[in-house]
Amino acid sequence: MKPPMTLAIRELQNANISFTSHLYEYQDKGGTAVSSKELGVDEHSIIKTLIMESDKKDIFVVLMHGDAQVSTKELARILGVKTVSPCSPAVADKYSGYQVGGTSPFGTRRKMTVYMEASILELSKIYINGGKRGFLVGMDPQESARILNPILVNVAIAG
Repeated sequence: MKPPMTLAIRELQNANISFTSHLYEYQDKGGTAVSSKELGVDEHSIIKTLIMESDKKDIFVVLMHGDAQVSTKELARILGVKTVSPCSPAVADKYSGYQVGGTSPFGTRRKMTVYMEASILELSKIYINGGKRGFLVGMDPQESARILNPILVNVAIAG
């Protein structure tokens, strides 16, 4: 099957970023455990794209290891706000331009600040959503940082 041409793929191509395409059988609420098993890669190297908001209604992206959770308390402390929580699917879709489960940090409808768990950059290769459910792209994490210009944070807690 041919990989889909999404806004994420267009952005990666325009930035001359080399990546590999990986299609898998998407399962609703399956999360990174499913893609990890389907692709035969460590869940730690599968990166979740989470659209979150602060109590001040700032909408932003958090990139996190598939086998970890975001400490919203720690992230709120770093951002200097009271609370941080995941956006509703409707708000996430509106801001990202993608359907939840197929959200990519690349080619989003609205420009959002990206926070990346710092240890992601220590991996040799990451697998991150390519803009469609059941579609990941594999790439060097340094390349993703080059295009996303993320703010590095340490907010991971064991999943």
